[in-house]
Amino acid sequence: MLKTKQISESLRLGLLLALAGGFMDAYSYIERGGVFANAQTGNILLFGINISEGNLATAFQYFWPIVSFTIGIALSEFIHRRAIKRLHWRQISVLIEVFILIGVAFLPLDHNLLANSLISFVCGIQVESFRKMHGRGIATTMCIGNLRSATQNLSDYFEYKEKKYLHNSFLYFSVILSFIIGAIVGNFFIQLFSQHAILVCAFLQLIAFLMMFIDREKSNIKNCKQK
Repeated sequence: MLKTKQISESLRLGLLLALAGGFMDAYSYIERGGVFANAQTGNILLFGINISEGNLATAFQYFWPIVSFTIGIALSEFIHRRAIKRLHWRQISVLIEVFILIGVAFLPLDHNLLANSLISFVCGIQVESFRKMHGRGIATTMCIGNLRSATQNLSDYFEYKEKKYLHNSFLYFSVILSFIIGAIVGNFFIQLFSQHAILVCAFLQLIAFLMMFIDREKSNIKNCKQK
């Protein structure tokens, strides 16, 4: 269990994944027709509004990403429950994300529904695969839960004057800031590379995949020295 925490719950990995999360949301919204990759609450809202106005074709532009996000969560759980020795199950999840995002980069802009559904599928995998940082519940693809936790811990710090609450608040606000930076970086690359900008996000995910290899090796060396 210690090894698992070192691999998947480190601050640097969480911040990198949050950066990718902000990038994906910016890409799907700016470049792929105003659909959210991560913020399924927004998609559900827009789905309902368009249904009420009789815009069925537009409504389903938001519906299928919601379904894909759900399937991504289910796939992540399926991978988690399989015993795989060569790779950590979270590494497999990230590798799937990399290949899907590469594929999205080459989908023409008249296939936005498919592109957005695939990106939401990736976000579903990520939100389920990486749910903790330093043992604390956290999300790398959305901000509302992180904002609530950050504010709660900050309030607890002012109430009880215990540094652990300030530290927790810093963690959550750091992830939110990383998400915002991801959106800024995403918009920058979208202006440069249009639909192919998502390749940058795939590269970020590849770095996350490799980082987990490095952390695992460090953990193995440490365990050997302790023995």
